[in-house]
Amino acid sequence: MAAPTPTLSSRPAAGTSSATSQRYTSALSAVTTLFFLWGFITCLNDILIPYLKAIFQLSFAQANLINLCFFGAYFLMSIPAGKLVSRVGYKKGMLIGFAVAALGAFLFYPAAAQRVYGLFLGALFVLASGITILQVAANPYVAILGPPESASARLTLTQAFNSLGTTIAPLLGSALILSRLPALDNATTAASIDISAVQIPYLVIGVLSC
Repeated sequence: MAAPTPTLSSRPAAGTSSATSQRYTSALSAVTTLFFLWGFITCLNDILIPYLKAIFQLSFAQANLINLCFFGAYFLMSIPAGKLVSRVGYKKGMLIGFAVAALGAFLFYPAAAQRVYGLFLGALFVLASGITILQVAANPYVAILGPPESASARLTLTQAFNSLGTTIAPLLGSALILSRLPALDNATTAASIDISAVQIPYLVIGVLSC
């Protein structure tokens, strides 16, 4: 007896397959941009160190509290972030991470206006906490955005854009921030340093995170 011929209803709809593929591509593009932003923000910290050192006349040990606060958030917030994502899911976890990261970036504006080093460190910790939540949610999310057999390729692609961000950040950060730093000598005072050089880049980061 001949095998039954597949009917139209038993075949995958071409339109449905195309729409699903387009949705995956759109979501992957957004997450890839996010990975780029992570790398950019992480390397921008190194630009902040000489800038804040000049404003607050810090020792090298005090200036490097910038990296301690930023990467300390990864250590302190990774487990809470994992519990949060497991409770609310990948997408809601990413939205929360965006909100926290944007709040941290916006806090740079009052921190610079008040010229209070502790506020800078607090803003960095909040920013890094948001990025931690985003990383915990985004890595497995990338893995499910398409066929399982190509998950490693998607992760490699997003990590490549993360590396691109770390490459561009020192160049752009030097042009936007360090170029506004006056020549340091005994006559240089904190009041003579342009605070908008650090306010504007982080306002842009906050807007992009919203």
